[in-house]
Amino acid sequence: MNDQLIGPKPALDPELTGPLAALRAAVPGGMPSLSADTLPIVREILPRIPAPARQHFSREGRFAVEEVVAAGAEGQPDVPLLICRPSAGRIRGLVFYIHGGGMVLGSYVDGVDEMLDYAEALGLAVVSVDYRLAPEHPHPAPVTDCYTGLLWTAERASELAHASAPVIIAGESAGGGLAAATTLLARDEQRHVLAGQLLIAPMLDHRSASRSIRLLRDAGMWDRESNMFGWSALLGEGDHDDVSPYASPARATDLAHLPFTYVDVGGADAFRDEAMAYAAQLSEAGNLVDLHVWAGACHGFDGIAPDAAVSKSARASRRAWLSRVLEQAERAAIS
Repeated sequence: MNDQLIGPKPALDPELTGPLAALRAAVPGGMPSLSADTLPIVREILPRIPAPARQHFSREGRFAVEEVVAAGAEGQPDVPLLICRPSAGRIRGLVFYIHGGGMVLGSYVDGVDEMLDYAEALGLAVVSVDYRLAPEHPHPAPVTDCYTGLLWTAERASELAHASAPVIIAGESAGGGLAAATTLLARDEQRHVLAGQLLIAPMLDHRSASRSIRLLRDAGMWDRESNMFGWSALLGEGDHDDVSPYASPARATDLAHLPFTYVDVGGADAFRDEAMAYAAQLSEAGNLVDLHVWAGACHGFDGIAPDAAVSKSARASRRAWLSRVLEQAERAAIS
């Protein structure tokens, strides 16, 4: 397919151009696309949390932090979880968080700081799951771990918060895709434990064929080549014509009876079109859906430029949505 025939690339927010250029310049020779050859290198150079997890996430004692394991399903290993609970005040609900990383990178410390910002403002506990990564652990290992962690969290809501505490699943990028897949699995297993799903720039479609992903094939944050490698690592070699929606949620044909959903993506993000399409399909299936497309925002924009106006707006909107879900759950509990 001739990409020159499908139009110009989306404009980038001027406040993001400098931080994105600096990020690219920080890696000699530019940021490489992910591949079997570059994956070990990228894993090695990824930044680490600067202090032990318990110390870093305690926020000077405002959160009680512990690391536990959820017993794995039959024949599966146990699943590590990082739990951060407010040290004071009533805990209104739980966020079950799934980190990003293209299915092949990261751990349960990634992205937790953003969730703790919301938790501190709204009275939430955060549970982050350390799912197994591809290619060492292909599908269904990652979603199995996420589902195990979600059920563990829901079954202990009374211990972590209170008996009627709403559980909200959240994830970014690959974590957003896994959150969508875990939500589908919970519905199909008739485990109606979720009050909402927060999908931030979700990685939803293994086909890597949308207009936006072809337009932004060299976007600098997450390109088409990296995306294709991440999916091939998850799905393995061979025919990918019959892929489960628990791996690639864009393949789902039944999106009815899913919880209140927030879909958030940048207008200059390679995942723009698949995120918008998924939100539309959720709405058409009768679900409550909020969709936000942030003008000029690239993948991971609020992480690389947190002080940009678009980043502040995006995080304020996510926080407002979380507050809305909590209020709905509290009204339902009273009635």
